[in-house]
Amino acid sequence: MSTQALPPVVDTETWQRELDALRVREKAATRELDAIAAQRRRLPMVELPDYTLEGEHGPIRLAEIFGDKTQLIVYNHMWFPGEEWQCGGCTGYTSQFTRLAFLGNYDARFVIVTQGPIDEALAYKRRVGNTMDWYSTANSPFGADVGAPPNAGFAMNVLLRHGDTVYRTWHTNGRGTEQLSYTFGLIDLLPYGRQEVWQDSPEGWPQSPTYSKWIDSKEVAAAYGDPG
Repeated sequence: MSTQALPPVVDTETWQRELDALRVREKAATRELDAIAAQRRRLPMVELPDYTLEGEHGPIRLAEIFGDKTQLIVYNHMWFPGEEWQCGGCTGYTSQFTRLAFLGNYDARFVIVTQGPIDEALAYKRRVGNTMDWYSTANSPFGADVGAPPNAGFAMNVLLRHGDTVYRTWHTNGRGTEQLSYTFGLIDLLPYGRQEVWQDSPEGWPQSPTYSKWIDSKEVAAAYGDPG
């Protein structure tokens, strides 16, 4: 990328003063996120039916997907029948999550559930180098019931298991998933940001159509996938 647009150059004292002013807002946002998390911990929950999904080793009850944990984060990955390359946003987003063992210390797991048939889903997982555990809801209403019906959008859901009963405690979709990824956090630190046309940027800053710089499924596969 080449551009003539640059932030103004100032002395160190001026730069520190501007940074300190920004830090006030950053700290306020952090405190607000803490307050939001506290409210989230106080949400009620809804009991779910005893769904059966498909896993790598065959049918599996939703309660069994938790393993020995009581909390489960589920990313509902978009799936379009017959397509070689599935949703680039979902593929790129989930490629971030490669080291999830830390969740075990918090009595939790994080898995992917998709509407795609399990054999196709597992083949796609290998093609793009995804390291998460995948399950299929192709023969279950689970996906549709938690905001990710066939041929539609993606979703993030959090579930809690008490004994053999599973409850839905939280849900988001759209940009609500951004806070759960590190990519946009890193990109937003850059002087030029995401470079998307909808963003509030100074005059002359580089801008591109929305999504145009996102890594797509083929790029994910080339970087991380099974070359076979």
